[in-house]
Amino acid sequence: MFNKDTWQEIWHSIKSNKLRTFLTGFSVAWGILILVLLLASINGMQNGFTKQFNDDATNSIFIYPNATSKPYGGFEAGRRIVFRNDDLNFIRRSYEGFYEYISPRFSRSAVTKFQKETGSYNVIGVSPDHKEIERTVINKGRYLNTNDLNNKLKVVVIGRQIQKELFKDEDPIGQNIILNGLVFKVIGLFSDDGNEREESNMYAPYTTMQQIYGNSDEINTIALTYNPNFDFTKALNFSNTMEVVLKRRLVIHPDDQGALRINNYAEGFSNVQTFTNFLKFVAIGVGALILIAGIVGIGNILIFIIKERTKEIGIRKALGARPIEVIKLILMESIVITTLSGFGGMLFAMGLVAIISPLVDAPAFSNPNVDNATVITCTIVLIVAGVFAGLVPSIKAAHIKPIEALRAD
Repeated sequence: MFNKDTWQEIWHSIKSNKLRTFLTGFSVAWGILILVLLLASINGMQNGFTKQFNDDATNSIFIYPNATSKPYGGFEAGRRIVFRNDDLNFIRRSYEGFYEYISPRFSRSAVTKFQKETGSYNVIGVSPDHKEIERTVINKGRYLNTNDLNNKLKVVVIGRQIQKELFKDEDPIGQNIILNGLVFKVIGLFSDDGNEREESNMYAPYTTMQQIYGNSDEINTIALTYNPNFDFTKALNFSNTMEVVLKRRLVIHPDDQGALRINNYAEGFSNVQTFTNFLKFVAIGVGALILIAGIVGIGNILIFIIKERTKEIGIRKALGARPIEVIKLILMESIVITTLSGFGGMLFAMGLVAIISPLVDAPAFSNPNVDNATVITCTIVLIVAGVFAGLVPSIKAAHIKPIEALRAD
């Protein structure tokens, strides 16, 4: 099929007609480039939206108490709702099997000192379960344990940003730091996929924090993860049921939407999933339009090429060339040009995406990438379809009479 003479003819034709070769190749390469960049952009948006949730467990629920907005049960509006240890234990007892991990959060700002370095950071009192809820990664040392809680030890796990700012190149594990005038021992160093703000926090036993700040049993927030086997409906029903029960327990009007704020990540992920599915449909639609435009472009250029070569075709037929040989020669040349330019455009586009991808890390757009199999498939489809688009005009030209072809302008 591809003998030496055929290759020489194709090469000679390409060299002799640089403009039409360039136009054909450019239309294929440009179509592939736009398609790859489109797919990478959509994946970048999907990654960005998903990343906003990835610093916490995907099945997290956070319950925040606020002030009431309606009078109820003999209380006036504006009453401050406060969670206490009993409320945490009530959830533990009432919803066993419905939750996976649960932890209180008791947060305070602290002026922190280590040797000559000083900074202001957020200290969050939590239980050991909080590690799984927040997806905290321990880089050195350890996390909090039940012994720390039971004995109300003054120990902290610090974020990487604190380590950089206070300890510089020194190992923080085992060092003593001053928090609002009190000595705490650093037992662990953690990292968090969220951002630098998350890594500027430090975690201490919530029992220690409650004892230091007012010797109370107050809790700022309750964080938990629902049973990972729950589907979207069960997850929402669980948080809705908890809201109703907690409002009844804390004497809050059932229609008071401001007194308790429950942030269920299931709802957020459902919205993200809906949006990303919409983006996928958009990508498929736009990608199909790009492929169609590329196919039409290749077909038009092939029609122009065939018309330009009408006299050449007439001479070949006058010298005894059969129609199938004329069609084969034209299509072979098209296949060579479209294949080289198609895969060339694909490699250029994927290289461009590989260079840009590590540099892009925004909240709503992160790590744009593209699936290799999808791109290769689209490239092959564009090449094959483009060649077939020129099949009809090439067949028509191959069956033209030699005398008519030689008279063509």
